[in-house]
Amino acid sequence: MNVVIIEDETLSAKRLEKMLHSIDVKINVMAILPSVKASVQWLADNSAPLNLIFMDIHLEDDHAFKIIEETALSIPTIFTTAYDNYAIKAFKTNSVDYLLKPIEQAELEQAITKFKQIHFQQGSKETFNYQALLEKLAPTSYKTRFMANVGNKLISIPTENIAYFYYKDKATWAMTKEGKSCCVEYSLDKLIKLLDPSTFFRINRSYIVSYESIQSMKYYSTSKLKLDIAPITSEEVFVSSDRLTAFKEWLGK
Repeated sequence: MNVVIIEDETLSAKRLEKMLHSIDVKINVMAILPSVKASVQWLADNSAPLNLIFMDIHLEDDHAFKIIEETALSIPTIFTTAYDNYAIKAFKTNSVDYLLKPIEQAELEQAITKFKQIHFQQGSKETFNYQALLEKLAPTSYKTRFMANVGNKLISIPTENIAYFYYKDKATWAMTKEGKSCCVEYSLDKLIKLLDPSTFFRINRSYIVSYESIQSMKYYSTSKLKLDIAPITSEEVFVSSDRLTAFKEWLGK
């Protein structure tokens, strides 16, 4: 089985090579490539059969996705690096596998076994559409400004200046960090899809709060959490019980 290791850390590359040989002495590491440039060049110059690529995502000259873009890569690939949970799902769906560093021997063996079962034992010549992977990992564009009505004036508010959104008197309002309340033309259901989920969280049916707006939190019971947010509200604000677990996970990200 012919493999290529794309990895800019020499020690990590050598360690992976050693682990591969300990798993299967028939594994032939054809090349260890440290950069996007070297990888693109090697793939263009070599026509020998290549069965599998191990690819670190962060390389010395760019991220490895450039290799995919420049070579229209379809060779089975196992990605290696550290990424968030959503990205891991994308990798596992659109590649042979994904291994977190430092790579564990048992996980590497499982990945190799998975590859062999798919591509050798079952006689599959499956290729992968890595463009789908790139699309899944492309950064999502979130709304950076909101138009709002203040009296008879129309103003533009940068999202970063908004402390929280709330629903009151059959309208949706944005509260700025300076304490100015402005009416916006979106429902809370629509707003939560437009906002960066790492910054804003919908705590109940009436409030979407930013992380920075939270001043303190206090349990009233095991399922009832009160928030003090700034600017101060005219009513007490609680995290609904059905959102409490997700809220605590969001706080810990």
